[in-house]
Amino acid sequence: QVQLVESGGGLVQAGASLRLSCVASGRTFSSCVMGWFRQAPGKEREFVTAISRRGGITRYADSVKGRFTVSRDNAKNTVYLQMNSLKPEDTAVYYCAASWGDWPPPQYDYWGQGTQVTVSS
Repeated sequence: QVQLVESGGGLVQAGASLRLSCVASGRTFSSCVMGWFRQAPGKEREFVTAISRRGGITRYADSVKGRFTVSRDNAKNTVYLQMNSLKPEDTAVYYCAASWGDWPPPQYDYWGQGTQVTVSS
């Protein structure tokens, strides 16, 4: 069982930066591929980024490439999402997720409760 807790969301102006954190419980964090997803009001949840178990492989949605950076610290059971040059269309609830699967994971097995990011124009 893995429990995920996100933090770092907030209200910022366009062009600003935020860093989200997701702390995982348990000793198995380093065995999980980690991902970030987001869901805007009235829209389906969408993939943002993922990072492999040791952090050597990452993948990004086209909409965030060059602006967002995912990283992880397995010693701290934490995955980060650095978001720069934020746009109003980045407004969403951001979810952290963990997968036992191989890269790229076919599915995610655990989800956090989400953290709200709001970007004003």
